[in-house]
Amino acid sequence: MLDGRVYGETTSTPPAGNYTIESLDTGLRLMQLFLTEETLTVTEAARRLAVGRSTAHRVLSTLQGRGFAVRDPSGRGYEAGPELLRLGSPAGFDPAVRARLGAVLDDAARRTGETVQTAALIGDRILVTDGRESSHPVRVMLETGRTRWAHATAVGKVLLARLTEDQLCELYPQERLPAVTTHTVVSRAALLTELAEVRELGRAFSRGESVSGLHAVAVPLTGSGRRTRIALGASAPAGRGDDAALAERAGRLRRSAAALLTDGGPR
Repeated sequence: MLDGRVYGETTSTPPAGNYTIESLDTGLRLMQLFLTEETLTVTEAARRLAVGRSTAHRVLSTLQGRGFAVRDPSGRGYEAGPELLRLGSPAGFDPAVRARLGAVLDDAARRTGETVQTAALIGDRILVTDGRESSHPVRVMLETGRTRWAHATAVGKVLLARLTEDQLCELYPQERLPAVTTHTVVSRAALLTELAEVRELGRAFSRGESVSGLHAVAVPLTGSGRRTRIALGASAPAGRGDDAALAERAGRLRRSAAALLTDGGPR
């Protein structure tokens, strides 16, 4: 059921001030693209950054030379290199943490009977770091490593709710938010109101906001800092995901998360 690709554009307008180094700014924007796109060709990079192909090629070559980009297996494009992955990977991809979270996911899958996943916040998107797929014949497919708009997902809302209002306004400088489906919250003001409720209740719902027909619930899992925060979510077809079922699942997810918190959280 989970299908589709996230497209994000980076602004071609340099930051305010008189000290912008244009080539550095282009390189940083290209690195941002690699955090949400699996591969980029020179032509795609030039279009997304609103620069010439020669400029895009020089910047990609520079990043490749420093290990921040590598040629993809086809040889026609580039993908994130080991240095960028090392800097950009959230806590959920750390091998030691991943092993400890695996037991939580196993328990959550058993308790809920649905597809469960852990996710981290990267910019205005969430990245699914790991998960377990439901055994139901009709189920949500797990897509580890995929990104989604944070404001349209339950795990994203849980993570966004941990930010301050100033941080949220910096993350969403415009009032209008991207519409993923007809149910997506597309107003920053409405999102801020919902996030206040998420903080109060300690859980978040998503009802067809990221994928039509998919309902999800999420709770905080662990992490004290912005880089190390992880959410635990469960997703199901809408027919098994009314509000009562989602609320009950939230309690089950909390019980699964409690074992990790009792154990001291990821180190």
